[in-house]
Amino acid sequence: MSQKRFITVYNYGGGIRGIIPAALMAEIERRTDLRMAQMVDMFTGPSTGSILNAALTRPHRRRPGISQYKARHMIRFYEREGRNIFPIDRFRDFRGLIHDFNNRTMKIGTLSRLFRHGHYSPANLSKALYQLLGDAKLEDAITSLIIPTYNIAGTALEVLEEAGETADSPARTMNNFYDHGGRAVWIRHLTGNVHNPKHHKTIDVSTYDAVMASCAAPTYFPCHEFSAYDPNVNLMRHYHAIDGSIFDNPCISYHGAIRPHVPQNQTLTMLAFGTGYTHKSMTKEEWNQFGALGVVDPVNDYPLINIFFHASESALMQAFAEEIGDDNLFIFNKSIYDDMNIYSGLPSTQIDDASPSNMEKLKKFANAIIEEQDNKLDEACHILVQNYEEKQKIEKEEGFFEALRKNFFWQ
Repeated sequence: MSQKRFITVYNYGGGIRGIIPAALMAEIERRTDLRMAQMVDMFTGPSTGSILNAALTRPHRRRPGISQYKARHMIRFYEREGRNIFPIDRFRDFRGLIHDFNNRTMKIGTLSRLFRHGHYSPANLSKALYQLLGDAKLEDAITSLIIPTYNIAGTALEVLEEAGETADSPARTMNNFYDHGGRAVWIRHLTGNVHNPKHHKTIDVSTYDAVMASCAAPTYFPCHEFSAYDPNVNLMRHYHAIDGSIFDNPCISYHGAIRPHVPQNQTLTMLAFGTGYTHKSMTKEEWNQFGALGVVDPVNDYPLINIFFHASESALMQAFAEEIGDDNLFIFNKSIYDDMNIYSGLPSTQIDDASPSNMEKLKKFANAIIEEQDNKLDEACHILVQNYEEKQKIEKEEGFFEALRKNFFWQ
């Protein structure tokens, strides 16, 4: 008898490129005729990945236990809301240049008021997410959901005790780690099927706030501030949050947020749906010609920022893959810079290019991943359906024993 699996889905960040994992999961739902939340035990991932995860686990308004959205609905979400969230701005590079010049030299307050601190208005993203998620609370999610964000205020340390320290201690530490300059945070909702020996309770936060925080990509959107009551320690936590993508990837998420909650008698299987790799190799001459500012210039596709985002994943991926096992790791992704002759034109690497032409290219890019990894996708579908059937079997058994207990009680 094979050991039961615990299946986690990790959706990468990437702004408008979130339409790629949406299309990949829509194909899985088409092949299995099931919704992702019916087959998956835990969803995690930052930024646009958190939008997908939150939507796919939002409970249906009229059908308890079923998710409100299918993955194909999320394709339409990006198509419908993309241009509202990321309106065309022909002066972006110029504004960035002036803002940088002001910060480095003149320090003129007037210029700061002229140029938005968050490049795009958060009102458009806020409206789109509220229409998608409504008043749902994180604790309403129909399966385990983990939303990563980075709290720049450093006020959301999950463990506040060491050698008698309390939440009021001037220097709060965890294993001698000073919590002052900001901290990575995984906002967790754990359902009954996970390993939860400390009986962690979900903080009282709207799904909307948690997702807005995870989507607050620096230079694109301003920091998202919110507060939430934490029943685990009976206090309010205050978040000044920015995009979880600055630290989170499948390897880090596995070690920091997923592995502690895998049931001891189950084998972890992870499905990771990418938004296209955007880092590329370069020579010493290419790197040196960028200069000090060129390595963070959007005209050059942010070479240093891309390295920061991908460095930890590249360092950990081999060890991570070996630990989880090749049979239990399914990564559906590829480089946007790949030579793709099956159609004309590669999608933009920019996370804010919501033009109709680029949206079509992104969908074709997703189709290319599906075609190239068709057999692997079929294998993943088979595992997902098996997990669903196992979950159904357990639910029936639990229902039977609950009915038996009630009948025995009333006799």
